[in-house]
Amino acid sequence: MIFRKLPILIFMIIPFNSTAQTDLDTTIYKFKVTNIEGDIFDFNSLKGKKIMIVNTASRCGLTPQYKKLQALYDKYNDKNFVIIGFPANNFLFQEPGSNDEIAVFCKKNYGVTFPMMSKISVKGKNMHPIYQFLTQESKNGVISSSVSWNFQKYLIDPNGKLAKVLSPRTQPNDPSVISWIEN
Repeated sequence: MIFRKLPILIFMIIPFNSTAQTDLDTTIYKFKVTNIEGDIFDFNSLKGKKIMIVNTASRCGLTPQYKKLQALYDKYNDKNFVIIGFPANNFLFQEPGSNDEIAVFCKKNYGVTFPMMSKISVKGKNMHPIYQFLTQESKNGVISSSVSWNFQKYLIDPNGKLAKVLSPRTQPNDPSVISWIEN
């Protein structure tokens, strides 16, 4: 008799858990990460803003994008737009430095003032949960993708939902990016 009820109980629990995904579950706002200075950064503080998340590296052919990222941030940061950089050493060891070294490099060479987070992994078995969210449709509710190289960009709408994935070669000041920010 007990065994006959157990499958029914399991049947009742599984559908509830698999379909009871709240809106917060598919937004960026559920994440708290550590910034490059070692403090907690709460994505919930960005509600209502458009967000560009970009994985960065200091020794990459695309590293000069820091200059365009900073210019974009300077132009639009007071218009409900923010850039969040996540240093990552996943591609040919192009970000070998410590958080302190990365922070100094970014400030000294590119005048970076947009928020930079601590170094993470953006792919593989050690992929950070925020990148699991960005790359898995089952977590973001929109699309699956993979991080193909340094400086891949993820655009998040003002409701915290993934809006667009941009190639690493897409420049920060690309007309499609500007149009997305301004509209």
